Parts: sequence; C-alpha cells; structure tokens
Amino acid sequence: MPSFILLFFAILSIIMLTSKFQWHPFIALILVSIGFGLAVGLTSEQVLKSLQEGFGSTLGSIGMIIVAGLIIGTFVEESGGAQVIANYFIKKLGQKRLHAAIGWMGYLISIPVFADSGFVILTPLNKALTRKMGVSLAGTAIALGIGLTAAHTMVPPTPGPLAAAAIIGADLGWVILIGLFTSSIGLLVGIKFAKRMGENIWIEADSLNSIDSQIDTEELPSLIKTLFPILIPLFLIISKAIVQYPGFPLNKGVFRSSIEFIGHPIIALMIGVIFAIRIPKKGNRKYLSEKGWVGKAIKGSSTILLITAAGGAFGKVIQTSEIHLTVEPILKSLPLGLALPFVIAAVIKTAQGSSTVAIVTTASIVVPMLDGLGLITPIDKALVVIAIGAGSTVISHTNDSFFWVITQFSNMTVPQGYRLHSLATLLLGSTALIVLLLIQYTMSLIN
Repeated sequence: MPSFILLFFAILSIIMLTSKFQWHPFIALILVSIGFGLAVGLTSEQVLKSLQEGFGSTLGSIGMIIVAGLIIGTFVEESGGAQVIANYFIKKLGQKRLHAAIGWMGYLISIPVFADSGFVILTPLNKALTRKMGVSLAGTAIALGIGLTAAHTMVPPTPGPLAAAAIIGADLGWVILIGLFTSSIGLLVGIKFAKRMGENIWIEADSLNSIDSQIDTEELPSLIKTLFPILIPLFLIISKAIVQYPGFPLNKGVFRSSIEFIGHPIIALMIGVIFAIRIPKKGNRKYLSEKGWVGKAIKGSSTILLITAAGGAFGKVIQTSEIHLTVEPILKSLPLGLALPFVIAAVIKTAQGSSTVAIVTTASIVVPMLDGLGLITPIDKALVVIAIGAGSTVISHTNDSFFWVITQFSNMTVPQGYRLHSLATLLLGSTALIVLLLIQYTMSLIN
C-alpha cells in the first residue's frame, strides 16, 4: 500500500504541475517519474534505465505513425479537403438533419485533423448553415464539438488512442474497429443532446468568419482524393487485424504476408501519406519541403511525440517498481474491470484539461495492472484503450483549450459552455463506457 499511496501522489503531482503551475507535460512527466522511482526504492541506475527504455520503446513504436498521421491531417486541412467533406455530409444528409450532418462531418475530419483545428476550420461553414436554417448555434456548435471529440479520443490514428495502444500493447486493428463502433454510438447520443439543447438555448450565428473566407471553390480537391488518405490506412490496418484473428480461414502464404505487411500501421500510414500528397489540385513541390506542409506537420508533431514518449517512460518506471504486485490482490477483489481505466482517465482529464495527457498517463498507470483486472486478451486490451479514450472526454471545462475554442468561436458564455459542451462530453464518455461494457459482456457469452 505505501507504493500505491506514492503512485497516487505522483498522479496528483502531474495534475498540479500541468494545471495549476502550467508546466509543460513533458517536464512534469519526466521529473515525477524520477521522483516516484526513487521514492519507491529503485536505485538510480534502475530509474535511468527505465526512463531510457520506456522513452525509446514508446517513441520507436509510434513515432513514425504519429508523424505520418499529422502529415495526412495537414494536407487535408491546408488543401481545403475538410470543407469538401463537410459539403458532402450536408448534401447527403440534408439540411433538415443539420445537427447530424455537422456532427458526422466533424467526426470524420477529426480522424486525421486535431479537434481544435477542425473546429476552427469548420466554424465558418457551420455558422453559414446555421443562419440559413434559422436554428440556434448552441445546437450545431455542440454537435460539431462532440463529433470532433469522439473521433479525437477514440479512433486512431489520432495520437491519444494511438499512444495508448502502443503503451498497452493492443492490436491497432481491433482498437480502430471497437473505437469506430463505440464512438459512433456515443456521437449519436451526443447529436440528440445537441439538437435538444439547441431548441432550449438560443445563440445567434453571427456573420463573422463568413463562409466566403474559405478556400476558393475552384481550388478545392475532389472528395475521393480527400477521403483516400483517411480511409485506406484504416482499411489496411483493420484487414491485418482480421486475418490475424485466431481461426480466420487464411493460411500463411504470400497473400496473407502481404496483407500483414501493408496492414502494419507504419506502412499503412505511409501509403496514406502518398495519397495525401495527391490531394491538392495543383501540385507544388514546396508542399513537401521543410517550409511546406510536410515541414509544418513534422514541427507540429514534436510536442505530442515528447509527451507520449515521456508517458511511456513514466509507465516503465511504474512497471519496474512492481507496484502491480501490491495492487493486483485488491483489484481482483473489486468488480472494477473497464471502469478503472475510464475513471482514472476521467479524473486526470477533468483535473488538468488535456485529453492526450490523460490518455498517455492513464495507459502508463494501468498497463501493469491488466492481469489483475483480468484484461489479457487482444480484444480486452483494445477495450481498455477505448475505455481510456472515453474517460479522457470527461469533463471538458475551463482548463481545456478546446472548451475555449468552442465557446469563443460560438458566442457562448462560460456558464453556457458548462451547460452545453461540458455536459455533452460527460454524456459522450458515459455512453461510450456503457457500450464497451456491453461489448465485453457479449464477448464473454460468445467465448
């Protein structure tokens, strides 16, 4: 128990340093890792070795994947591809189902593009459609925010769930499949909530940031070119997971080996990069340069890479301390299961604001405890990753930058932001947890 108490104070220290004192998560994670390791009795050599191994192995497993994903997202964003996807959803779902169309377009765009950026990019279109339909911006803005949040926290290759999958050792294909299903159900509930709140709270959609300020329509890429870099990597990664599932009727051979090779996340995402380069209508070699879109993506990846690797280092120190041997007897006596990673992520998210930090930190904490929780199969581990992602949505409020992006771009007061966006994130995360528990129960009946 003393080790468990020290872990509690380590988590509390990360929360305080990153929220109250505004320290960068990288420094907070590394310093707390060192302090925790020494406090539980590890030698200085053990602490240093754990830091290096955890940092290096985490970065080695997902570093290239994160960079490739951000390159794809940058090309989708800068080329106007996000606007193309948005227009398609509005056309297909119709303006009468405006909230659903806006929610789903945010969902798809947030798979390669960060939620904050996606909201800023789509706000002009959202406001124009909201004014045209004569509805409240309260509903459409929350539908957009929930769509972006659902994919950002539960669907790789967004960095958070990607990092959690790497730390926990979950198969990325199953993480994507379960993440897509779970987050979609959560989004459907979120859209219903957004529509209902839009009927009760009126917020005028001003004409600032007009849709006319977007990229010239003639310069917009085609829908197919925009979707290929997003969907092809997902398809390849899922295909690999399916053919490797025990009992799948495809014997070892050239065909299966080829699927397993191109379905590896690194190869799949690099194939996506090749398609992303072809998105712009007018090819420009500068897009690939250090100062172009590729350079912008690589520079933007540095923060998430460092935070993720630092989280891996923290997790390795926890594993080396063997704290799980102390905690496992307690966990086995309590019916926690998937609720534990969800609650830990929710507490960290609510306390310090960043979903990515909450996901990485929680994954590092729970990975040595999975045996004690009885979560050992590939599908169990994928469920844990999504449970962590679902917990990281709860609750977005004033210490979360995304809260301020939504409220400021949508003319909301802070109390309205709590009533609309914060409550919506709680509903999204809670719904996702219920879906995950149902999946786990169904799988137990099948097995």
